[in-house]
Amino acid sequence: MNDDDTAAFELARPRLFGIAYRMLGSAAEAEDVVQDVWLKWHATDRTAVRNSLAFLTTVTTRSAINVTQSARVRRESYIGPWLPEPIDTRADPAMGADSDAAVELAVLVVLERLPARERAAYVLREAFDYPYGQIADIVETTETNARQLVTRARRHLADARPTPVDSDRHHRLLDAFLAAAKEGDLAALEKILAQDVVSLSDGGGKVKAAARIPVAGRTRVAAFVAAFSSHFWTGATTTFAEVNGRAAVLITRDAALSTLLTIDASEDGIGTVLWVMNPEKLNALSR
Repeated sequence: MNDDDTAAFELARPRLFGIAYRMLGSAAEAEDVVQDVWLKWHATDRTAVRNSLAFLTTVTTRSAINVTQSARVRRESYIGPWLPEPIDTRADPAMGADSDAAVELAVLVVLERLPARERAAYVLREAFDYPYGQIADIVETTETNARQLVTRARRHLADARPTPVDSDRHHRLLDAFLAAAKEGDLAALEKILAQDVVSLSDGGGKVKAAARIPVAGRTRVAAFVAAFSSHFWTGATTTFAEVNGRAAVLITRDAALSTLLTIDASEDGIGTVLWVMNPEKLNALSR
């Protein structure tokens, strides 16, 4: 492999990781996909490749589609709610994409429920602005069907997630939630929670504090959060950070990151509260 071939891969790497991460919701799995693509690139007769980025994107997307099958099996046996692995997006909010679409944790949660090719088509279109003809080639379908895949994905996202608030409003609601949670203030919590709010805690079976089932409804979520206020925040330090393109709270104990807290909100209030507690999913942020 010559220097030009290596440079072409390295130039494409942020995009390849961005595609794989959005499809899999796991930085570790995305890195594995990118490494596998590198090995395939190394073994490919590159004199027959007319467009290196198109080739690498196609191989990455198809590899990620294949990984979703085994990932789904693993997540069916996952203990408690599964949430995506959060990543620091401050250096590159879009991760090699044309926009920062499909990188928020709440969006990745919804994408996880979609069929693999539908997820791939949506990511390629919304985050990377690929034309439908190229999407069709990548996911091995017709252009008409590629359009239908993207349309269905958009509809699923719209049904599952009301129009989100802007970044400033998101940060203010998260700040208000944190303050009310620390105080165990039921009235304040109920004021900012949507009627159909859901709280999801991902401990992967490794963290006793993580609820193993979703908690749903304004009254129940407020009571749930208030109930552990007297002990959960004791000895904890909280700092705001930008994670997956949105404000989040990093909760540390004994100088170690123990929880990432963030929300998804619409004009109706906070619709989802996300608690990532699985230590394996916090490794990248800890570093």
